[in-house]
Amino acid sequence: MAVYTKINKKDLLIINKKFVDKKFISFKGIKQGIENTNYLLKSKNKKFILTIFEKRVLKKELPFFMKLMDQLSNSKVNCPRPLKNNKGDYLFRLKNKSACIVTFLNGKDKKTLNPKNCYDIGKMIAEMHSSTKKIKLYRKNSMGIKNLNPLLNSIKFKSKKFTNIEKFLKINFLEIKNKWPKKLPSGIIHGDLFIDNIFFKKNKISGIIDFYFAANDYFMYEIAICINALCFDKKNPLFQLNKQKVKNLIKGYESVRKISLKEKKSLNILCRAAAMRYFLTRLYDYTNTPKTALIKIKDPREYYQKLVIHNNLKTYKDYLN
Repeated sequence: MAVYTKINKKDLLIINKKFVDKKFISFKGIKQGIENTNYLLKSKNKKFILTIFEKRVLKKELPFFMKLMDQLSNSKVNCPRPLKNNKGDYLFRLKNKSACIVTFLNGKDKKTLNPKNCYDIGKMIAEMHSSTKKIKLYRKNSMGIKNLNPLLNSIKFKSKKFTNIEKFLKINFLEIKNKWPKKLPSGIIHGDLFIDNIFFKKNKISGIIDFYFAANDYFMYEIAICINALCFDKKNPLFQLNKQKVKNLIKGYESVRKISLKEKKSLNILCRAAAMRYFLTRLYDYTNTPKTALIKIKDPREYYQKLVIHNNLKTYKDYLN
């Protein structure tokens, strides 16, 4: 979440005309995140989230996200549900951009996860993957393996902080591409399960948010993304892989869905790809985000460290012991 597009009281009136049964009375920008503009909306008794979609999200793909959240919220997966406006549509135009309003999810993200939290997250992911098998929707992963090279080529390596990084990334991409696994179990994945997208209430998971990278991909790629996002501990200024967290994440996942031997053998290359994916998007945002945007840019160097760590690991067992 972030604030790129600013709204005012007149915009709130426009929104209320589109959702006559809600009567929103206030709005406040949300700084966290990096992809879309988000505001907390309040009616007399309830809270909602207004999302204004920025350029990285394609307009033609928005119905996929709306239908996915709606159908997931009808299953056991606790996530925001998109509201339908007066015309029965999830989406509407605001500031000449596509926008939606979703229900507010109670709870908040944790700054630090313990191994038990990782077990619960693993279980929740597997339950979500199982639920999506019944959902007949499809979206190609816009941040999949085939999109990494164009993203890499779009980055201008000007800063002195990133000397020799371009060469390092190109070598890694070729190795990842050549070793990329084929025909692993797949379906719809969340694709961006960072710590700030997982909410807890009284130390129990209350739900997950921000499905705007959801797509069809390998289920094990989701695990790889989560290992990168959730299973490293920061030991200033370095990051270290917490193997107990990895073990619990996988144990929780396998309490619902067993991971095949082929999937386990692919873990290292998938972790490398996930680390590279976030390194590249953070590098891109570091060099392209407007200074006027109300947003805190995330440090790309975190994922450089993580990619180096994955490069020094090989087998599935290396992640557990």
